[in-house]
Amino acid sequence: MAGRLSGKVAIVSGGATGMGGAASVLFAAEGAKVAIIDRNAAEADARVNEIIAAGGIAMAVTADVSKAAEVTEAVSQVEHAFGPVTVLFNHAGTIVIKPFLDTTEEEWDWLHEVNVKSMFLMTRAVLPGMIGAGGGSIVCTSSISAVAATPMEVLYDTTKGAVHMFARAIAVEFRDRNIRCNAVCPGFVRTPHGLREVRDLQALGVDVSEAALMAQQGRICEPEEVARAALFLASDEASFVNGAHLFVDNGFTAL
Repeated sequence: MAGRLSGKVAIVSGGATGMGGAASVLFAAEGAKVAIIDRNAAEADARVNEIIAAGGIAMAVTADVSKAAEVTEAVSQVEHAFGPVTVLFNHAGTIVIKPFLDTTEEEWDWLHEVNVKSMFLMTRAVLPGMIGAGGGSIVCTSSISAVAATPMEVLYDTTKGAVHMFARAIAVEFRDRNIRCNAVCPGFVRTPHGLREVRDLQALGVDVSEAALMAQQGRICEPEEVARAALFLASDEASFVNGAHLFVDNGFTAL
Protein backbone atom coordinates (compact mmCIF):
# COMPACT_ATOMS: atom_id res chain seq x y z
CA MET A 1 0.00 0.00 0.00
CA ALA A 2 1.39 3.37 -1.01
CA GLY A 3 2.23 5.82 1.74
CA ARG A 4 0.42 9.09 2.10
CA LEU A 5 3.50 11.00 0.93
CA SER A 6 4.63 8.64 -1.83
CA GLY A 7 6.34 10.56 -4.61
CA LYS A 8 6.81 13.66 -2.43
CA VAL A 9 10.06 15.43 -1.60
CA ALA A 10 9.86 16.82 1.91
CA ILE A 11 12.03 19.25 3.83
CA VAL A 12 11.73 19.33 7.60
CA SER A 13 13.51 22.31 9.14
CA GLY A 14 14.56 21.56 12.68
CA GLY A 15 13.94 17.94 11.75
CA ALA A 16 16.63 16.27 13.85
CA THR A 17 14.97 16.03 17.26
CA GLY A 18 11.68 16.42 19.09
CA MET A 19 8.54 16.97 17.04
CA GLY A 20 10.63 17.66 13.95
CA GLY A 21 12.49 14.40 14.39
CA ALA A 22 9.24 12.48 14.82
CA ALA A 23 7.91 14.12 11.65
CA SER A 24 11.06 13.27 9.67
CA VAL A 25 10.69 9.59 10.58
CA LEU A 26 6.94 9.54 9.90
CA PHE A 27 7.16 11.39 6.58
CA ALA A 28 9.81 8.94 5.38
CA ALA A 29 7.75 5.96 6.52
CA GLU A 30 4.86 7.39 4.48
CA GLY A 31 6.97 7.38 1.32
CA ALA A 32 8.55 10.84 1.12
CA LYS A 33 12.17 11.51 0.35
CA VAL A 34 13.04 13.50 3.46
CA ALA A 35 15.65 16.22 3.79
CA ILE A 36 16.42 17.31 7.34
CA ILE A 37 17.77 20.85 7.59
CA ASP A 38 19.10 21.48 11.07
CA ARG A 39 21.98 23.19 12.89
CA ASN A 40 22.64 20.00 14.87
CA ALA A 41 24.62 17.94 12.38
CA ALA A 42 25.18 14.95 14.68
CA GLU A 43 21.50 14.55 15.59
CA ALA A 44 20.41 15.11 11.98
CA ASP A 45 22.82 12.43 10.75
CA ALA A 46 21.57 10.06 13.43
CA ARG A 47 17.97 10.64 12.35
CA VAL A 48 18.87 10.08 8.70
CA ASN A 49 20.60 6.81 9.61
CA GLU A 50 17.49 5.73 11.51
CA ILE A 51 15.31 6.46 8.48
CA ILE A 52 17.62 4.64 6.07
CA ALA A 53 17.85 1.63 8.40
CA ALA A 54 14.05 1.43 8.29
CA GLY A 55 14.09 1.41 4.47
CA GLY A 56 13.41 5.09 3.88
CA ILE A 57 15.20 7.75 1.87
CA ALA A 58 16.70 10.74 3.66
CA MET A 59 19.52 13.25 3.70
CA ALA A 60 20.76 15.84 6.16
CA VAL A 61 21.96 19.37 5.44
CA THR A 62 23.53 21.46 8.18
CA ALA A 63 22.26 25.04 8.13
CA ASP A 64 20.99 27.87 10.28
CA VAL A 65 17.57 28.52 8.74
CA SER A 66 17.55 32.10 10.02
CA LYS A 67 20.41 32.93 7.62
CA ALA A 68 19.47 33.64 3.99
CA ALA A 69 22.66 32.38 2.36
CA GLU A 70 22.59 29.12 4.32
CA VAL A 71 18.93 28.52 3.46
CA THR A 72 19.53 29.13 -0.25
CA GLU A 73 22.46 26.71 -0.28
CA ALA A 74 20.61 24.06 1.74
CA VAL A 75 17.53 24.10 -0.49
CA SER A 76 19.76 23.97 -3.57
CA GLN A 77 21.45 20.84 -2.21
CA VAL A 78 18.10 19.19 -1.57
CA GLU A 79 16.73 20.03 -5.01
CA HIS A 80 19.92 18.75 -6.65
CA ALA A 81 19.68 15.45 -4.78
CA PHE A 82 15.93 14.82 -4.71
CA GLY A 83 14.28 17.23 -7.15
CA PRO A 84 11.71 19.97 -6.45
CA VAL A 85 10.39 20.14 -2.90
CA THR A 86 6.66 19.42 -2.71
CA VAL A 87 6.28 19.32 1.08
CA LEU A 88 7.84 21.87 3.43
CA PHE A 89 7.50 21.50 7.18
CA ASN A 90 8.66 24.81 8.65
CA HIS A 91 9.32 23.47 12.12
CA ALA A 92 12.57 25.02 13.37
CA GLY A 93 12.08 27.27 16.37
CA THR A 94 13.11 28.06 19.92
CA ILE A 95 11.93 30.02 22.97
CA VAL A 96 12.84 32.81 25.37
CA ILE A 97 11.35 32.50 28.85
CA LYS A 98 11.91 35.42 31.20
CA PRO A 99 10.08 38.44 32.61
CA PHE A 100 9.27 40.89 29.82
CA LEU A 101 11.09 43.80 31.47
CA ASP A 102 14.24 41.67 31.68
CA THR A 103 14.26 40.80 27.98
CA THR A 104 16.62 42.56 25.61
CA GLU A 105 16.34 43.94 22.11
CA GLU A 106 18.89 41.34 21.04
CA GLU A 107 16.66 38.53 22.36
CA TRP A 108 13.64 40.01 20.57
CA ASP A 109 15.54 40.15 17.28
CA TRP A 110 17.06 36.68 17.71
CA LEU A 111 13.77 34.96 18.49
CA HIS A 112 12.02 36.59 15.54
CA GLU A 113 14.87 35.53 13.27
CA VAL A 114 14.70 31.89 14.39
CA ASN A 115 10.92 31.52 14.69
CA VAL A 116 9.57 33.82 11.97
CA LYS A 117 12.29 34.95 9.55
CA SER A 118 13.29 31.30 9.08
CA MET A 119 9.82 30.52 7.71
CA PHE A 120 10.02 33.48 5.34
CA LEU A 121 13.43 32.37 4.08
CA MET A 122 12.58 28.67 3.76
CA THR A 123 9.24 29.31 2.07
CA ARG A 124 10.71 31.85 -0.35
CA ALA A 125 13.48 29.43 -1.29
CA VAL A 126 11.19 26.45 -1.83
CA LEU A 127 8.18 28.05 -3.54
CA PRO A 128 9.59 28.51 -7.09
CA GLY A 129 10.40 24.82 -7.41
CA MET A 130 7.15 23.81 -5.72
CA ILE A 131 5.11 25.94 -8.11
CA GLY A 132 7.08 24.58 -11.05
CA ALA A 133 6.32 21.03 -9.90
CA GLY A 134 2.58 21.77 -10.01
CA GLY A 135 1.98 22.59 -6.36
CA GLY A 136 2.60 21.35 -2.88
CA SER A 137 1.95 21.72 0.81
CA ILE A 138 3.59 23.90 3.46
CA VAL A 139 3.07 23.27 7.16
CA CYS A 140 4.28 25.81 9.74
CA THR A 141 4.69 25.02 13.41
CA SER A 142 2.75 27.58 15.39
CA SER A 143 1.56 26.98 18.96
CA ILE A 144 -1.26 27.43 21.43
CA SER A 145 0.88 30.44 22.35
CA ALA A 146 -0.38 32.21 19.22
CA VAL A 147 -3.78 32.62 20.90
CA ALA A 148 -3.29 31.76 24.60
CA ALA A 149 -0.78 34.07 26.25
CA THR A 150 1.53 32.84 29.00
CA PRO A 151 3.37 35.04 31.51
CA MET A 152 7.14 35.19 30.91
CA GLU A 153 6.67 34.35 27.20
CA VAL A 154 5.79 37.68 25.58
CA LEU A 155 8.51 37.32 22.93
CA TYR A 156 7.62 33.72 22.13
CA ASP A 157 3.87 34.38 22.04
CA THR A 158 4.44 37.28 19.64
CA THR A 159 6.50 35.17 17.23
CA LYS A 160 3.87 32.44 17.16
CA GLY A 161 1.15 34.99 16.47
CA ALA A 162 3.22 36.03 13.44
CA VAL A 163 3.53 32.39 12.34
CA HIS A 164 -0.25 32.05 12.56
CA MET A 165 -0.77 34.91 10.12
CA PHE A 166 2.14 33.94 7.88
CA ALA A 167 0.52 30.57 7.16
CA ARG A 168 -2.81 32.18 6.32
CA ALA A 169 -1.33 34.86 4.09
CA ILE A 170 0.78 32.40 2.10
CA ALA A 171 -2.32 30.23 1.65
CA VAL A 172 -4.34 33.12 0.25
CA GLU A 173 -1.64 34.43 -2.07
CA PHE A 174 -0.61 31.08 -3.56
CA ARG A 175 -3.89 29.14 -3.59
CA ASP A 176 -4.31 29.68 -7.33
CA ARG A 177 -0.95 27.99 -7.91
CA ASN A 178 -2.01 24.83 -6.08
CA ILE A 179 -0.07 25.65 -2.92
CA ARG A 180 -1.59 24.91 0.47
CA CYS A 181 -0.18 26.40 3.66
CA ASN A 182 -1.42 25.55 7.14
CA ALA A 183 -0.23 25.79 10.73
CA VAL A 184 -0.05 23.02 13.30
CA CYS A 185 -0.43 24.37 16.84
CA PRO A 186 0.73 22.11 19.68
CA GLY A 187 0.16 22.50 23.37
CA PHE A 188 2.78 21.37 25.87
CA VAL A 189 4.75 18.49 24.31
CA ARG A 190 7.13 15.92 25.77
CA THR A 191 10.27 17.10 23.95
CA PRO A 192 13.50 18.63 25.30
CA HIS A 193 12.11 22.03 24.24
CA GLY A 194 8.74 21.42 25.89
CA LEU A 195 10.14 20.02 29.12
CA ARG A 196 12.59 22.92 29.39
CA GLU A 197 9.68 25.32 28.91
CA VAL A 198 7.79 23.69 31.77
CA ARG A 199 10.85 23.71 34.02
CA ASP A 200 11.77 27.32 33.31
CA LEU A 201 8.20 28.58 33.72
CA GLN A 202 7.87 26.80 37.05
CA ALA A 203 11.14 28.36 38.22
CA LEU A 204 9.61 31.78 37.50
CA GLY A 205 6.44 31.00 39.45
CA VAL A 206 4.11 30.11 36.55
CA ASP A 207 1.91 27.13 37.44
CA VAL A 208 2.57 24.49 34.80
CA SER A 209 2.64 21.68 37.32
CA GLU A 210 1.41 18.22 36.40
CA ALA A 211 -1.92 19.08 38.01
CA ALA A 212 -2.18 22.32 36.02
CA LEU A 213 -1.35 20.58 32.76
CA MET A 214 -3.92 17.90 33.59
CA ALA A 215 -6.57 20.60 33.99
CA GLN A 216 -5.54 22.45 30.82
CA GLN A 217 -4.90 19.64 28.34
CA GLY A 218 -5.47 16.33 30.13
CA ARG A 219 -1.84 15.18 29.84
CA ILE A 220 1.35 16.16 28.10
CA CYS A 221 1.34 15.64 24.32
CA GLU A 222 3.72 13.18 22.67
CA PRO A 223 5.83 14.41 19.72
CA GLU A 224 4.46 11.68 17.46
CA GLU A 225 0.95 13.09 17.94
CA VAL A 226 2.04 16.43 16.53
CA ALA A 227 3.87 14.67 13.69
CA ARG A 228 0.69 12.84 12.70
CA ALA A 229 -1.22 16.12 12.54
CA ALA A 230 1.53 17.63 10.37
CA LEU A 231 1.40 14.54 8.14
CA PHE A 232 -2.32 15.04 7.55
CA LEU A 233 -1.82 18.69 6.59
CA ALA A 234 1.13 17.80 4.35
CA SER A 235 -0.70 14.98 2.56
CA ASP A 236 -3.27 15.04 -0.21
CA GLU A 237 -5.84 13.89 2.36
CA ALA A 238 -5.97 17.57 3.35
CA SER A 239 -6.47 18.70 -0.26
CA PHE A 240 -9.14 21.28 0.65
CA VAL A 241 -7.56 22.40 3.92
CA ASN A 242 -5.78 25.69 3.34
CA GLY A 243 -4.99 28.61 5.63
CA ALA A 244 -6.08 26.58 8.67
CA HIS A 245 -4.76 26.37 12.21
CA LEU A 246 -4.88 22.78 13.50
CA PHE A 247 -4.61 22.75 17.29
CA VAL A 248 -3.02 19.64 18.80
CA ASP A 249 -3.78 20.50 22.41
CA ASN A 250 -6.55 18.16 23.64
CA GLY A 251 -8.90 21.07 24.25
CA PHE A 252 -6.45 23.52 25.89
CA THR A 253 -7.60 26.43 23.71
CA ALA A 254 -11.25 25.31 23.82
CA LEU A 255 -11.56 25.82 27.58
